[in-house]
Amino acid sequence: MGKPKVKRKSTLIDMTAMSDVTVLLLTFFMLTSTFLAKEPATVITPSSVSEVKVPDSNLVTILVSGAQPKTDGSLDRTVEGKVFIGITGDKDSTYSTEKVRKDLLIEAAKLYNERHPEAKVDFTPSQVSAFSKLGMFGMPMKDLPAFLSLPTTEQDKIMKEFNPAKVGIPINDNRDMTKLNEFQIWMDAMQRIAQDYKNNGSVDGRGDPLPPNDHFYKALKQTGDGIAVKADKDTPYSTIHYVLDNLQTLKLNKFSLMTALKSEND
Repeated sequence: MGKPKVKRKSTLIDMTAMSDVTVLLLTFFMLTSTFLAKEPATVITPSSVSEVKVPDSNLVTILVSGAQPKTDGSLDRTVEGKVFIGITGDKDSTYSTEKVRKDLLIEAAKLYNERHPEAKVDFTPSQVSAFSKLGMFGMPMKDLPAFLSLPTTEQDKIMKEFNPAKVGIPINDNRDMTKLNEFQIWMDAMQRIAQDYKNNGSVDGRGDPLPPNDHFYKALKQTGDGIAVKADKDTPYSTIHYVLDNLQTLKLNKFSLMTALKSEND
């Protein structure tokens, strides 16, 4: 009697379901993750034991550059103390980050033109749209329209070159509210749009009214959670003092200093 043949089964595994699950997981993480904004200067923050976290919405980040390393290993002190600003709005789409940035640019340009009638700046809708996508910005107002008209690759090149004559928001030790410097103009514009959001709401991209929103106002004016200053651990205090003094001139007395967490034994 012949030996019965055992029917061989295929070892092929159908991976279709696994592929679908993988794609769904990747999509989920991409949509829910918060991507880090590109920063124009490398900053190593000082250490502290504070565990208070900086919020990820309704936040104004003020970056103060330190000395930047050269190709030969030495430090370039000429770029120390350059100021940049980043803005993050609500997580929802009503007062989103891009909307807050657009409103900020329009308000800041208006305040700048009132103080510089001989050298007014104007922004096209495409330039306003380009500004709304900048994670962090910093250059004289007069140079900003031309910068926003450049392709993203050219913008990145300018920021990477870090020419001290082209980057950084102009700042000084001014305490005269009638003669605001450019850094103070940007911060004053933020207070104004936050106040307007609180009192009157705003309009969306189609011109339809949006309900009042006081989240940005509270973060800036009341809780102090809405302003974070980030500077290099080796940057002299005299350089940071300009920023802190300018904030206090505008009655923005509550803000955070960003640090790296360490243990009490470090």
